[in-house]
This record gives sequence, C-alpha cells and structure tokens, in this order.
Amino acid sequence: MSTINLNEASVEIRERRLGSVTGFCGSAKELVDCSCGGLKDMKRGFSQCLGCNSGQAFCQLSMIRDAAVVNHAPVGCAGDFFGFNFTYRVEQTHRGLPEAYGRYFCTCIEEHDTIFGAVQKLENTVRRAYERVHPKAIFVTTSCASGIIGEDIESVLDALSEELGVPVVSAPCEGFRSRVWTTGFDAAYHAILRKIVKPPRKKTNKVNIVNFWGSHIFDELLGALGYEAQYIVPLSTIEELEHISEAAATIHVCPSLSTYIAAGLEQLYGVPELKVPPAYGLRGTDRWVRGLGKLLDREKEVEEYIKSEHSRVEPVIEEYRKKFDGLTAFVTAGAAHGQAIVALLSELGLKVKTAAIYHHDPIYDNGDPKSDLLAQDVELYGDVPTYHVCNKQSFELVNQLRRAKPDLMVARHGGMTIWGAKLGIPTMLVGDEQFGFGYQGIINYARRIEDTLDAIEFVTNLSKHSSNPYTDWWLKQEPGHFMEGGRKNA
Repeated sequence: MSTINLNEASVEIRERRLGSVTGFCGSAKELVDCSCGGLKDMKRGFSQCLGCNSGQAFCQLSMIRDAAVVNHAPVGCAGDFFGFNFTYRVEQTHRGLPEAYGRYFCTCIEEHDTIFGAVQKLENTVRRAYERVHPKAIFVTTSCASGIIGEDIESVLDALSEELGVPVVSAPCEGFRSRVWTTGFDAAYHAILRKIVKPPRKKTNKVNIVNFWGSHIFDELLGALGYEAQYIVPLSTIEELEHISEAAATIHVCPSLSTYIAAGLEQLYGVPELKVPPAYGLRGTDRWVRGLGKLLDREKEVEEYIKSEHSRVEPVIEEYRKKFDGLTAFVTAGAAHGQAIVALLSELGLKVKTAAIYHHDPIYDNGDPKSDLLAQDVELYGDVPTYHVCNKQSFELVNQLRRAKPDLMVARHGGMTIWGAKLGIPTMLVGDEQFGFGYQGIINYARRIEDTLDAIEFVTNLSKHSSNPYTDWWLKQEPGHFMEGGRKNA
C-alpha cells in the first residue's frame, strides 16, 4: 500500500509509487505473472505521441462547478480549454443544472518569462480570476514551461490564499514528470485532499462514486440499499468536496482514475474503499455486488438483487452470445477500462485475441492484489494472447491491428477509432465509462456491438478510399520493434 503524504505539494508519480509501466509485449497472463514481481518498463527508441499529465489534472479540476482553474503555462497548453468547456456545459444539461461556462484561465508564459520569471504573471492571473468569477477555490495547474523555470509557486499561492480568503491550490502536473499520463488524475486528487477535504463532522449514508462524467447509474441500487449516491469529482461543488470524508464508502467506476483518492480517503479519514474489481461482465458484476453488500452490511439484500438481475439479463445475453459466436475483437483503451472491455466482450462470446492498452498498474494504492481487474479477466475468461501496453502509440496500434484482422474493434478514446475504420474494421467508440457497468451494461454493449457490426458496408467502402501513413517496412516489423528488451520485459 502506498502512503498518502499530504505534506508534499506534489504527488509521487505512478512509476515510483505503483511501479506502473507504459511498455510491454506479451500476453495478459504473462503481464499478470510479471506484476507479482519482476515487472520492468520497456522504454522506446522511438515515440510518436504521448498523453499529458497536465491535461488529465485539468480534466478533473475544470469540472468543479464553483472553482476556477489557472493553467500556469504557455498559451498553447490552453488549446484544449474549448473541449473541456463543451463537456462541462453538456453535462450540466444532462443533470438539469443551470448552464454555466467553465472558469479557465492561462498565464500565457512566453520565452522571456522562462528567463526573468513568471511569478508576477501568475499572481496577476489568479487575482483576475478571482475578480471575474468569484470562485470558492482556485486551482493552479503547472506545465513543462513553469516546471523548467523552477519558481517557488507554493509559497506564492499560500500568500494569495490569505489575501483572497479562498483556497488557492497548486496541482503540480508538468508533462515531463511522468510517462504515465494518469498521474495527472492523482495530481488533481492530491490537491483536493490536501487543501479542500475537511475532517468529518459526522458520518453519513452517502457513497462516493469517483467517475468522469458518465451517466448516474447507481442511484437506484444504492437507494434500495438505504444509501445515497454521491458522484465526484466532476459536477461537484467545493462544499460537497469538503465533506466527502463523511461518506460511508468509496467505489470505483475506473480504478485507473480513482485509485489515489479512494486510498487517501480511507487512510486519512477511515472511509472504506470497495476493493473488489469493478462490475464488468456477469461474473465480475456478481463479485462486485457481493463485495458492495458486504461493505455496506447489506448481504441479504444484494443476493436478492443478483437473483432478480440474472433472471432478467441471462436470456438476453444468451441470445447475443449465439449471434457473436466465433467473432474476434481488438480492444484499445486505458488500463482499467481496457480490462473492463475485455471482460464484457468475453462475456458476450467474442474472442479477444489482441489488446493495445495505454499503461498498466501492477497494483493500486490500496495495495490489494485482489483488486486487479486484469487478473480477474485472466481467471474468469482466459488469456489474451497478445496484450500490448502501447502508451497511445498509434504506429504500434496500427501494426497490431493489421496483424490481428479482427471482426470488431472497440476503443475508449476517439482518436483511436479512425484506424479501425480506415482498415475496414467495424469500430465501436465507448464514450460513457459507465455504459458497460453492471448487469444492464452487458446488454448495452451487446446492442451497440450489433449496431456496429451492421455498419460493415460503410467501413469497407471507407477503407477503399483511405491511405495509410505507415510504410510497408514498419508494418512488417514486430509491434514492439522499438522497445528495448524485445518481446517480454521480466
């Protein structure tokens, strides 16, 4: 178990804290076995692109309804503000909240600031943000440029907190700090735990659900068990976040997102974390629901729920298994969600022969090896023969995809879906991370897969008019050609 240290302004990166890796070539079983000891990251001699810690930190902090975020960075780092603002406004509409624009600011560091300093720009921008939108808190995300300058941002923000009377909180997330882009999530949650969350006044019947901005699927289940769903962090207020320490428990939709804050709430405030792997696939959902029942002291009630749900979904699932029998699938997504997709597809009778997953956490912050979703997948559904940790490297993904020639490609991120379509492969994008969660999630996936497979004519025609940017030389190489150590890294 990692120790949550709130005395430090910066969160410890995942490479050191969890031993996370961004490069691996082998099978899922080999990766699970290596994760028990001897796992070594495989560095690349060539890299095409990378996810950024800063973007992931901003992804979470920008969705807090009454906070402002100052990006201490060159203006180019603010290029994705419009995307976050779009998501923020859409999700407010989904939840019936008053529509508001995101409160995002950038210090616009320039070349001369890297020489003479950018503290004054930071102070001016924080004050301007407070004057314009009067937030209940201001978060300051850092960048490679501000990290290179190396100024004492923490003391500056402490002084501004006293001056303005609201928390002004740093979230150090320079892109060069970590190759594992999900460290940015940890940076955001570290900032919230350090300066926003307060000790509990009293315990409540609320259950923290750490999610992105997916649908609210837990209200009915938790309500039937006598508990109230509390979705964090997106669309929360500062006041709500101040009191998440009072919750009865914390549960995950995606442990890659929330391993840090759940462990922090348990270690610091005694909020128990549900350590069972998330509910994906029929058998995986059974385990998760039973784990939830045990955690909330509702074991009898959840057994009745499981029985009822099985009678509802099993006949439907069996029909889809017949339709999908013999089909193969290719999965590409972040670590935990990629493993979730493998479970769902396997449950529906598709054979997942190849997966390109962005990173891998050998263990989570709770330190419990039983919470590993990949290990559960291997145990329940068997091995994935080609399990490639690709760190979002499109050139490696395309190489694998051409070799696999699957009947279906499933992707969590939009930038990856184009490759399947260009190669004439029906490709399914999963935008809502809760779309496949639980018993109903299996049926949701089945219906979406059926619709996707029906689009074969469209992608076949598209592939006839698409060019491939990669040379024949590269496509003949092994996907791990540029990784040190060859096929395995243990």
